[in-house]
Amino acid sequence: MWTLLVSALVFSLYVTAVVFAIRAAQTARTPQGAVGWVVFLISVPVFGVPMYLFLGHHRFRGYRIARKHSERVVEGIKSFADFSMPEPGSMPFNPRPFEVLAHLPVSRGNGAKLLIDGQATFDAIFRAIDSAQNYVLIQFYIVRDDTLGKQLKDKLIAVAKRGVSVRFMTDAVGSYGLPTSYLDDLRAAGIEIANPRDRRGPQYRFQLNYRNHRKTVIIDGEIGFIGGHNVGVEYLGQNEYFGHWRDTHIEMTGHVVRQLQLIFVEDWNWAHEDDLIDKLDWAGSVSDQDMNALLVATGPGDDTETGAMMFFAAITEAKERVWIASPYFVPDIDIITALQHAALRGVDVRILVPEVIDHRLPWLAGFAYFDEIRDCGARIFRYTEGFMHQKVFVVDDTLAAVGTTNLDNRSFRLNFEAMALFFDSRAAEAVDKMLKADFENSYELTRNLSEQPAYIRFGSPLARLFAPIL
Repeated sequence: MWTLLVSALVFSLYVTAVVFAIRAAQTARTPQGAVGWVVFLISVPVFGVPMYLFLGHHRFRGYRIARKHSERVVEGIKSFADFSMPEPGSMPFNPRPFEVLAHLPVSRGNGAKLLIDGQATFDAIFRAIDSAQNYVLIQFYIVRDDTLGKQLKDKLIAVAKRGVSVRFMTDAVGSYGLPTSYLDDLRAAGIEIANPRDRRGPQYRFQLNYRNHRKTVIIDGEIGFIGGHNVGVEYLGQNEYFGHWRDTHIEMTGHVVRQLQLIFVEDWNWAHEDDLIDKLDWAGSVSDQDMNALLVATGPGDDTETGAMMFFAAITEAKERVWIASPYFVPDIDIITALQHAALRGVDVRILVPEVIDHRLPWLAGFAYFDEIRDCGARIFRYTEGFMHQKVFVVDDTLAAVGTTNLDNRSFRLNFEAMALFFDSRAAEAVDKMLKADFENSYELTRNLSEQPAYIRFGSPLARLFAPIL
């Protein structure tokens, strides 16, 4: 009897593995992902089946995009853009691919200020919160209940007591360790919470692989922030292991803030089932800097590979240089090919990654890609003055981008991300200056994989097998 039961369970497990393998072959976003899942499921079903349940989803089905239910706002944004179209001759860079990906137009009248590292970033965010008159919208992937997290909580409670409406949102996976008491304190002050433990969005069971990685702060529809920083003292460089934390945020004004606000509304609507459209300011003002800008949001709910296509469009448009800073380098074949082709065309291709490890698998996997692009003339720089976490790129002297998207498959296909793109020589110059300083605090990788220590030589190809979910 016991033998029959075990046999039936084993048979059921293999049948389930075959069904999942067929589904993976039909729906995986890349051939590598399909092959990886099929081999894993069939060869080791006892591990493959439960892992597929948690990690094997390919589209975030059912994600209700708020803009489909708010045509008034979208049309208003587009109508405003008709009156704020870039001046003729001010767009040597073709914005059309990015506009299609964003479902929004580029507009002029925007302002930008780079916020280099945590102190500058949170000083600016806290000043903006203190100045709020009507509302504060805030969303971070990670919020910790440490000194910085408590300071943020106190700021939000203080502004709420002045009668300012505050809405707070974080991610269930990223903020797993955030105690309920933290949210209770906010709620007691009248702050609305999109509780990650109650939300309909990416959660623990069977949706662990999907995460909302955006870091957004919006004040009164007038000032917006986005970038790489989360809320934790390590982002201020106060972690002994990481040391100096090199990261970048951007403070924005103008029409692009309303675009960022629209993305927040979508996330809030999904997580909290509350439509904020009529509760927010969509008019706003313009900036004297008068930059051309666009907010590109990407995620697993999109019909196309928007994250990868955004990078692909930027790389293929480059004529002189494309410099990319990312904490992880686990790209797909299309991005590798685009980088190789750009380097072969004589474009100055530079990839800046950290030397310090925070997540070992993606750190190791990166070495499996470096030789491929270096052989075509691209250059790899490894940041050594602490840990580098920024997500930034600059193309020629015409496009600069700051946001949350890493150069890896996770950001391309599994996370909800956003990048602020500025089609302006002044923005490009600011990022140019910043990255040149970062290159000074880095060394150029010259050794091939075969010359690396044994744990990298053998570990890197193995880590690359997990590339579709890294």
